[in-house]
Amino acid sequence: MIGHIHSIETCGTVDGPGMRFVVFFKGCPMRCLYCHNPDTWEPAGGEDHTADDLLERYDALKEFYRNGGITATGGEPLMQIDFLLEFFEKAKKKGIHTCLDTSGIFFNPDNPELMKKYEKLTKVTDLVMLDIKHIDPVEHKKLTSQENKNILAFAKYLSDHNVDIWIRHVIVPGITFIPEHLDRLGYFLGDLKNLKGLEILPYHTMGVAKYKNLGIDYKLEGVEALNNDDAVEARKIIIAGIKRRRAELANASEQTD
Repeated sequence: MIGHIHSIETCGTVDGPGMRFVVFFKGCPMRCLYCHNPDTWEPAGGEDHTADDLLERYDALKEFYRNGGITATGGEPLMQIDFLLEFFEKAKKKGIHTCLDTSGIFFNPDNPELMKKYEKLTKVTDLVMLDIKHIDPVEHKKLTSQENKNILAFAKYLSDHNVDIWIRHVIVPGITFIPEHLDRLGYFLGDLKNLKGLEILPYHTMGVAKYKNLGIDYKLEGVEALNNDDAVEARKIIIAGIKRRRAELANASEQTD
């Protein structure tokens, strides 16, 4: 099976635990206004790889990955779920830690055949770094051009299947840096049993030049980068929402004992 790959990073340090072999998949239906990889949107182009040749490249450097592993990112890896499955299944046979960095946009609980593939994927994925773009459905569609219903369902599915989850959330002034929405996000995350991490990603403008080079209009022109104090504040609000929901669940459990 052939995977359409944008690029490979052999020394990734921000895409999961430890040093990682990071594979950027081609193709993504999301059109996030702040996306800094618009060159991965289209499925065409890039390089064609098999799972075996990717793993050969990993093996050549495996001594560097003793505390890390492989991360599939993009683009959107779930757009090529059949190739992703083969890649992760072969990686797990070698004892490699597997991490999926995804928006969850292709999850669809109403598609039985697709759900069989997700069932297999949960068995060969050690960690999912799930990018929740916005908790509010209306604002999510404005921000990404896609709905968030199935994304949130994917988060709960992972929790129910005991797959470790790290949540990533980009904080954009005036868009996601709104206390009410941050609190709602935290409250939602409080239901996830396997939540292992929360990564706040401050909005930055480093991708603007890439848009100009590609001839694409940058929709957030003029929006300033988020400062560190606001990033810290956003994290506090989300964590407060998590704690409130977990306290409710604990109280409800005590009352039924």
